[in-house]
Amino acid sequence: MFRSLRPYQIALDLSLAAVFGVCAALLEVMGVSYEQTDPVQVGAVVLLFTVALAIRRLQPGLALGVAWLAAVLQMLFLQQPRPVDVVVFAVLYVTAAYGSRLVFWLGFASAIGGAVVITVYIFGVLTTVGFDSLPTAIAVLVAALFALLLSWVTGALVRTAIRGRETRRAQELAEGQAAAEQERVRIARDMHDVVAHSLTVVIAQADGARYAAASDPTAAATALGTISTTARAALADVRLLLTQLRHSQAPGPQPTLADVEALYTQVRAAGVELRVDVDPAPAREQPASVQLAVYRILQEALTNALRHGDGGVVSVRLAWWPTRVDLTVTNGRTGDPAPGGHGLIGMRERAQLVGGRLDAGADGADFVVRATIPLGVES
Repeated sequence: MFRSLRPYQIALDLSLAAVFGVCAALLEVMGVSYEQTDPVQVGAVVLLFTVALAIRRLQPGLALGVAWLAAVLQMLFLQQPRPVDVVVFAVLYVTAAYGSRLVFWLGFASAIGGAVVITVYIFGVLTTVGFDSLPTAIAVLVAALFALLLSWVTGALVRTAIRGRETRRAQELAEGQAAAEQERVRIARDMHDVVAHSLTVVIAQADGARYAAASDPTAAATALGTISTTARAALADVRLLLTQLRHSQAPGPQPTLADVEALYTQVRAAGVELRVDVDPAPAREQPASVQLAVYRILQEALTNALRHGDGGVVSVRLAWWPTRVDLTVTNGRTGDPAPGGHGLIGMRERAQLVGGRLDAGADGADFVVRATIPLGVES
């Protein structure tokens, strides 16, 4: 298969090969070669090496084959080593740098085999090897082996660098995608908590006002005021979340324990009898991550109580111990939240993010949410 190269790379390789071919032909015409040979034979060898040089990056395997063909023809024509043979080094380099796994190892074998073939050809075909010339033959073998393997090893190092760069790029891409996914999950969780709770309060107020208006006309006005306040707060939170979606910036202000009373007020305004017990109370300022987790878990648990509760008493208990906070929300039930719903999943995720745990399920006639969150964990 041909490698995918950019147009300027192909043009560069073809231009370089054309210039090389012209220079090699001129050297032959000027008599730089070691002996006079048939011009057609010399031209065939020069042409094949030029082709190998031109396609070396486009198809390293094919370039290796063409280079071997040129070398075999050169030996069959009994030609001396020529300047055009330097193409072999370029071909060995690209087999190691850009070739497939098979071509990679074929290049390695060619480097070793080529050194042996060169030595045998020079001292076995072109000249007669005697005992006196044996050290020279060994020296030529070592030099050829070193030169050819140096080209191949250089390509192998480039191949390693390319693979390392691709690995780093893939890792950075995967980390970026993971971070983006975590941010989407966080924003989706916040969106669910804000919208679900606010809409539940609005629906409860609207339904209550519709039935109470006949006997108490002022109830409708009070309900509309609560609806307006809740909707405005929800709209502000949604706008903040949408801003975070559009822009890469630090998260905006998040709810804290100071906002819990406002949350209780909204729930009571929806007609729910809410009982809150905080014992023991927090002895110090708690980490922002813990405050956010407690607020969001309370928000979702109370939203579930409004949706699925029997309309009776909803009990909230908070116990701020030195090393943890225990949170329990209990309500009578007419139905259970869906086990795979976003609300229960979101509550568990918020507890887990700060190292805690959360259980939610039916307990007799009640539905109970229990969470335990360790203190002193900064986000």
